[in-house]
Amino acid sequence: MPDYTAPERGRVALLTVNAQRDFTLPGSTLKACGVDGALPAMGALVQGFREQGAPVFHAVRLYRPDGSNVDNFRRNAVEEGLRILMPGTFGAELVDDIKPQKTVRLDPDGLMNAKFQEIGPKEWIFYKPRWGAFHKTALAERLEALDVNTLVVCGCNFATSGRATVYEAGARDFRVILATDALSGAREECVCEMGRIGVYLMNAENCLHWLVAAPKSDAA
Repeated sequence: MPDYTAPERGRVALLTVNAQRDFTLPGSTLKACGVDGALPAMGALVQGFREQGAPVFHAVRLYRPDGSNVDNFRRNAVEEGLRILMPGTFGAELVDDIKPQKTVRLDPDGLMNAKFQEIGPKEWIFYKPRWGAFHKTALAERLEALDVNTLVVCGCNFATSGRATVYEAGARDFRVILATDALSGAREECVCEMGRIGVYLMNAENCLHWLVAAPKSDAA
């Protein structure tokens, strides 16, 4: 029987979710368990995909100070003065571990107008208005235009944004690999749940070995 969830090496892209400084800084209200250990694995994955010439996408959140674009769960806190993921601030920027150059900065105006910011060959940042990376974004269309059917997902705060992204990807018939050691806020039971619904589970090292392995006839 065909395995419709099996990842395809020649049609894969990497997606980092919420890999922003406010999700990693000491004392941040957004910092989740395990982020310090996850950052090196995220960096290794991004660099490995770059070296292979495979597409890389970075999904980011940005909160206007007036809360007008913030989800209802956090909107009141932002309206009352919580300053997180503010456009143009240090905390909203990508973590240095995954930048192609440390001088790369977000273009908040372009991103919040639904533009994909290109930061390297086959590498883009895009803004997501809610937890999942597909919700009201053009990510699916971008992936399809690149003939991508497989996503490797990593990033911060898996319990919310990462998990939502995996479900959204599955609903659009993408095949998914979850990089288990390149996640923060990922409890073991949540990761096991992903495996039970057909997500492939690999640590970053095994994922990169798979990425560079000699192609097989069915590319799985």
